[in-house]
Amino acid sequence: MASKFGLAGGIPERRVRPIWDAIDSRQFKNALKLVTALLSKFPNSPYCLALKALILERMGKSEEALSLCLNAKEHLHKNDSVLMDDLTLSTLQIVFQRLDHLEMATNCYEYACGKFPSNLELMMGLFNCYVREYSFVKQQQTAIRMYKLVGEERFLLWAVCSIQLQVFCGNGGEKLLLLAEGLLKKHVASHSLHEPEALMVYISILEQQAKFGDALEILSGKLGSLLLVEVDKLRIQGRLLARACDYAAAANIFQKILELCPDDWECFLHYLGCLLDDDSNWCDRATTDPIHPLKFVECKISNLTDEVFDSRMSSASDFVQKLQGNTGNNFARCPYLAHIEIERRKCLYGKGDDVKLMEALIQYFHGFGHLACFSSDVEMFLEVLTPDKKAELLGKLKESSASISAVPAKVLGQSITLFKIQELIGNMSNLTVVELEGSVVQMVEMYCKNLPLSKDLDSQESMHGEELLSLACNVLIQLYWRTRNVGYFVEAIMLLEFGLTIRRHVWQYKILLLHLYSHFGALSLAYEWFKSLDVKNILMETVSHHILPQMLVSPLWVDLNNLLKDYLKFMDDHLRESADLTFLAYRHRNYSKVIEFVQFKERLQQSNQYLVARVEGPILQLKQNAENIEEEEAVLGSLKCGIHFVELSNEIGSKSLTFNEDLQSRPWWAPTSERNYLLGPYEGVSYYPRENSMTEREANVRSMIERKSLLPRLIYLSIQSASTSLKENLEVNGSASDPKISSELKILLERYAKMLGYSFTDAIEVVLGVSGGQKSFEVFGSDLIDWINFSVFVNAWNLSSHEIGLANGEGGLSRAWRCADSLVEKYVSDKVSSMETLITSPWVDLPILIQLVTESLAWHGLVIQSCIRSSFPLGKKKKKAGFADQSCLSHLRDSVVSLCNTLEKVRKWLKEQINRPEDENLETLLSSLQKKEQMEGPGQVFQIIGTFTSSINETDLGDRISQSLKSWSHVDVGRKIVAGKCTVLSEFLRICDSKSKLFQALKQQIAQA
Repeated sequence: MASKFGLAGGIPERRVRPIWDAIDSRQFKNALKLVTALLSKFPNSPYCLALKALILERMGKSEEALSLCLNAKEHLHKNDSVLMDDLTLSTLQIVFQRLDHLEMATNCYEYACGKFPSNLELMMGLFNCYVREYSFVKQQQTAIRMYKLVGEERFLLWAVCSIQLQVFCGNGGEKLLLLAEGLLKKHVASHSLHEPEALMVYISILEQQAKFGDALEILSGKLGSLLLVEVDKLRIQGRLLARACDYAAAANIFQKILELCPDDWECFLHYLGCLLDDDSNWCDRATTDPIHPLKFVECKISNLTDEVFDSRMSSASDFVQKLQGNTGNNFARCPYLAHIEIERRKCLYGKGDDVKLMEALIQYFHGFGHLACFSSDVEMFLEVLTPDKKAELLGKLKESSASISAVPAKVLGQSITLFKIQELIGNMSNLTVVELEGSVVQMVEMYCKNLPLSKDLDSQESMHGEELLSLACNVLIQLYWRTRNVGYFVEAIMLLEFGLTIRRHVWQYKILLLHLYSHFGALSLAYEWFKSLDVKNILMETVSHHILPQMLVSPLWVDLNNLLKDYLKFMDDHLRESADLTFLAYRHRNYSKVIEFVQFKERLQQSNQYLVARVEGPILQLKQNAENIEEEEAVLGSLKCGIHFVELSNEIGSKSLTFNEDLQSRPWWAPTSERNYLLGPYEGVSYYPRENSMTEREANVRSMIERKSLLPRLIYLSIQSASTSLKENLEVNGSASDPKISSELKILLERYAKMLGYSFTDAIEVVLGVSGGQKSFEVFGSDLIDWINFSVFVNAWNLSSHEIGLANGEGGLSRAWRCADSLVEKYVSDKVSSMETLITSPWVDLPILIQLVTESLAWHGLVIQSCIRSSFPLGKKKKKAGFADQSCLSHLRDSVVSLCNTLEKVRKWLKEQINRPEDENLETLLSSLQKKEQMEGPGQVFQIIGTFTSSINETDLGDRISQSLKSWSHVDVGRKIVAGKCTVLSEFLRICDSKSKLFQALKQQIAQA
């Protein structure tokens, strides 16, 4: 921390070092004591003040820290004799940044640089401030000033990178790039370039302007020698030639690369594309998505003559054969995949031969069929085959597998590959239930039989044949989907729990179990398995989608709060600190990383999941405090009465959203968080394509966020509307004295109705029609909760506006009051009477019931609380109510009685579910796995596991696996499932009890009126 003169911020280093040592060891009290003593000797030292502020901020005393920082800043500005060094300013910057006042740190540096314009250290500090603020124009200007001051190459490149960042953000591309090119050209003429990264920046600037010839000239000239790795230089050269449409020269370059690196699959695709004059590898480079890469190789059918096409494909085949001969047995897959790709291109050009393509696939299977990647390698090649040819290929692969290898691990790998190919080609829907059961039995038996292969492996290492249980689970769930026999579903859970008993670290099993438990209703268990994944850092963004949507509609509010808090903390911390990485990349002269870090930050900032979490967090707070209107108003006050969220709702249409979820890790039956095949009828498909309907997903997410963002403001206005409707200052015509609340509420409700696909008037008719029995709940579709919320807010609006009453007479006022009560009451009655025994069956309708109670009923309860509070103000003698008040009092009484009765139905039903004897639930659950006399139905896998665990051979299996198998108990798993479901029901019951207590109290309060 010391300067070269032994001073730190103008203070001898020996006085400062102990303070920093205490800070570094987190002994903040000791550090505070030391810095306070130092301040007594140097009371006006900005550095001492900044140091004390840093310590106070670390101790959580933000206000005191900010006050000290402002004091230090004032000393710096007012006292010309004060030492203004980078150490003082950087310490202030740390504190200001942590207190979210980065602009103040920037102001300090700007003042210092204005006072000492030749101080390079201060200017670098100012540049760092602009990096943190993402002020690319000011970064550029500051870097140019530093370059002019000392003429160093790095500062010129800082300026050029800042220009590139402006271009990437869509500001003045062409002129800025010309400026960057001019700066670099002038520097090269006078000083040349001395770093490989500098050359890469120069080439990228030219490439962005499509000046490929100029870039090639620079690369082949003296500057090209900066690139020491020949292959790297060739890759750039090949790319530039291809983008310049010099395909023949580019193909020669890519051929050279393949001779040096024969296993470079991407390079081969570039080589083949150039041979066929196909620019699809280059024209969409800007739109490629690193999170969701394309599964299939894009290619265009060029206008080559048949003769030219045949000649070039023959040349490619000869070259690939040469590569295969040169690689020998070094396990390079690319030359063999290249052979298949050539045959695929021939098929796409209409000149292919299915037999040759299948022969190439079989050849690849002979060499690499035992690898786990085989099925993903060949997936795109299977697309050009007809269903009959795919089935024929599968048969040939099975025939050839018998003679390929005698090594047990390889035989196992090939068998797994055959199962995966069978799933991939989509012929499982043609198999009978018995055949599918046989396939599952074969997989599980194969897994058990091959466990000895893994006896010497560490528990952290993947075991041989682990994929078999995942494949078996997929088939069992398909059997459940086809037959609706819950035994298959329970068997899939048991199978995965069995696999995790043997090895606890198989993340694929955990994710499958997480989704199975979520669908089955044991969400507490699903959350436990999610936590066991130990998701950290960027995985919070890419993996949370497995559990977050289910948790948002669950009664597990404590767990949901922790999940949202952890996720938002990671995102906020990363967005706050990502600039540190950017500046580090600048300092280490890694300029490609500068661009990458900024773009990554932009991608995270635009995350749809981040936006959802920011909206859902406050809504969870509103749910948790809905039983106490004062606490609810305090929450709304902290949210600025929902105004900020209305602004978000207004802006969401123009916001750019990113989808960073790793959808490839999701199970086939839930390819996205919005889609679950198991909720619908069997569709007769067996290979489940991952829907890539990103446009549809984005529209759904936008609509959901737009609606949800209105909730806090709607709740606030509804409370205010209900409150003003019963105050003494009613006007003669019966409308509230503050028309602004009523008019704003109506405007928001009109928007809400439009989001549901109706005009405001028509939407009111729809909810009144359903509540009156003229229409069914089916008209609400999947937006049932939104519709019932709408009815609640319409009633609150009508309390002050009386528009429905004015249009329909007193009966209209009554209908509006009864509407929400009736909707909640009818839906609850229907579902409680029709739902199966929850403990032993999947839950389909329960999440809707939970939302109904925790959202719609809660918001309705707040309106009622507001009305009653206005009718019976605390500490005041109640006046005799007039006619309007008596009428409203009657509606209030009816509403509270209705909601009490509705909650009582739910509570009674939940208690029946929870209080069923555990042994009875367990017996019902496990009875679904009991084998009948016939050999069909669920239970066969269960039987195999039971037989295997009852005859453990410790010598063959080893100590670790044997001990794991001895701990296996299907009864324990059954009890865990029952307990997990009861946990969720108990949490829901606790919420219902709390609301019931509230409404009983309100009922008594009204009775005393």
